[in-house]
Amino acid sequence: MINLNNGGVSPAPKIVMDTEMRYLEVENLNPSYYMWNVLDPGIETVRRRLAQSFGCDPEEIAITRNASESLEIVQLGMSLKAGDEVLTTNQDYPRMITTWQQRERRDGIVLKQITFPVPPPSLEYLAKRIEANITPRTKVIHICHITNRTGQIFPVKTICQMARARGIEVIVDGAHAFGQFPIDHQKDLDCDYYGTSLHKWVLAPIGTGMLYVRKNKIANIWPMMAAPDSMRDNIRKFEEIGTHPASQRNSITEALNFSESIGLERKAERLRYLRRRWSNQLRQLPGVKILNSDDPEQSCGIGFISVDGMDAPKLAAYLWKKYRIWSVGVVTPNEYQGLRITPNVYTTLEEIDTFTEVMTKIIKQGSIPEA
Repeated sequence: MINLNNGGVSPAPKIVMDTEMRYLEVENLNPSYYMWNVLDPGIETVRRRLAQSFGCDPEEIAITRNASESLEIVQLGMSLKAGDEVLTTNQDYPRMITTWQQRERRDGIVLKQITFPVPPPSLEYLAKRIEANITPRTKVIHICHITNRTGQIFPVKTICQMARARGIEVIVDGAHAFGQFPIDHQKDLDCDYYGTSLHKWVLAPIGTGMLYVRKNKIANIWPMMAAPDSMRDNIRKFEEIGTHPASQRNSITEALNFSESIGLERKAERLRYLRRRWSNQLRQLPGVKILNSDDPEQSCGIGFISVDGMDAPKLAAYLWKKYRIWSVGVVTPNEYQGLRITPNVYTTLEEIDTFTEVMTKIIKQGSIPEA
């Protein structure tokens, strides 16, 4: 098969899987001893490595199970009252939208979703689009660092600093950013809250994630699962989930070593090259729209192709059934639909070219054949 949905979850390198399996065998020798006394202390090494990669204090990093858990901790733990507005877009991740909608029902807050064209004309346009929709009731801005649909990168630092000057909190969904291209918190983000999955572009074990909370904000966020009051200022209060597998979390370090040994600049350029290799050929065909930006400041490895008159989920199903090409069909109601294409560093040029050839054949036919 040709896996072009690495944006969902990526396979881990062999060295990461071997590490996870080794830890799994150790913790099962006598779980209540080896897991809690031998392996669990290793989480502090993971915390330090993640902080080093993200450019922050280890005491601002919590290890979670995925981006959704990381972001929901902040979304559900933040104090908001009836009438308070949360500003986001209609292209943010559905689970995060669902979380805010639950707070609408439960707490009477107001969720305000704005639209933006794909691709947008510039990063400045996105910042101004957000700013123009702020009202006196806006308490939170929720944005993606890079959207899960068309791979649009947002001007996070500009938005965070603009919001902070107005006393507005900003939550950043970094599910697709961390590990896909270089990130330095101070230089590129300057945010207060950042949640990401590590089983996407970092290539860590499935079911691992990270939450960053600026140190002076930790005390104000209630954990999703109860922690003692003595942990009020402790980032570890967000990890109080009960028994969990140390083998997964402790293997994160090996994934970081693998990813960073490639070099994140080199990795990002390879991903951009793979995206351009297929998109530059297909964009010339009739009815094709490439909806990701080609500006390297606004995009990296995630590509998006829309073909006039073709149902995206049906096209994705055909590619899988007929050619074993695994992708995902995305539909944004009343706006656009198409295929999100996400190769990874292990993706070969032959695989990219096979996808291009198959898509060219389908597009020239003008319809999706019966599988």
